[in-house]
Amino acid sequence: MKIHHLRNATLIIESGPLHILVDPMLGKRGSLLPFTLFRFKARRNPLVNLPESSDALLAKVTHCLITHQHPDHIDDVGIAFLRDQQIPVICSNKDAKAFEKRGLSVSLSLAYGEQASALGGFVTGIPARHGYGFIAAPMGNVMGFYLELPGAPTLYISADTIYTKAVEKVLTQSRPAVSILAGGTAQLDIGSPLLMTIEDIIQFVRNAPGQVIINHLEALNHCPTTRQQLREVLEEQGVLHKVSLPEDGATLVIE
Repeated sequence: MKIHHLRNATLIIESGPLHILVDPMLGKRGSLLPFTLFRFKARRNPLVNLPESSDALLAKVTHCLITHQHPDHIDDVGIAFLRDQQIPVICSNKDAKAFEKRGLSVSLSLAYGEQASALGGFVTGIPARHGYGFIAAPMGNVMGFYLELPGAPTLYISADTIYTKAVEKVLTQSRPAVSILAGGTAQLDIGSPLLMTIEDIIQFVRNAPGQVIINHLEALNHCPTTRQQLREVLEEQGVLHKVSLPEDGATLVIE
C-alpha cells in the first residue's frame, strides 16, 4: 500500500489496482475565502498549491471517499473532477443526497457503525465530532472510515474530529495498522478548536497500535499547528517514532 499525500486532507490510497482519492480539495491556492478573519491572519485558502505530482496521480483515481461537505475537503474543483470522471463516491448517508444533487455518483453511503462490502473488502463508517463544546453542532455531520482492503494493512481515517470514545474504540478494538489523523488544531473566530488539541493528538498516538500519519497541516489559515511544532512535542513525549508528518507531494510506502 502507498499513501500519496497531496495537501491538507487530500490524499490517494494506492492498493493494488485501487487508487482511492480522499477529500478532494483541488482548487488553486487562494481559491477559497479565509476561514478566520480575526483569530488568525485573514489569508485566502488554500495557502499552498497542489504539488506538481497531483495531475498524474489524479488521472489514476478509481474511487473516492468524502468525509464531509466542508470546502476544505470537497471544493467546487473537486466536485467537477468527480462529476466529469464519474468516479464512484463513498460517503455518509447524511451527505449522499447533497452530493447526488451536485452530480456525483454515490456508490455507497453509510450510517455510523455500518460495515459494508466495498473496494474488494470492507468499509465501516466511524462517528466523528467536529469540535469541542457548542461549536460541533453548527459544524455538522462528519464521518471517518475504517478500511479493510484485500492484501493491505487495515486503515483508519479519522476525518475532522476531536478525541472521543468512538475514536478510542477504533484504536483499541479494531486496532488499525495505520491511522490517518487530522491535525492542525483548526479554530474559527469564535469557539473552541474544531480538531484535536495537541494533548489529544498525543493521546491518539499513544493509543494507536500502529503507524499514525498526521495531515490537515499548513494548508489553511485557521490551522495554526505546524509540522515542526508537532514533531517537537511528539519527540518530547517519546512517540515520534510512531508518526509520519508528510510534506505535500510525499508518498509513504506502508508494508
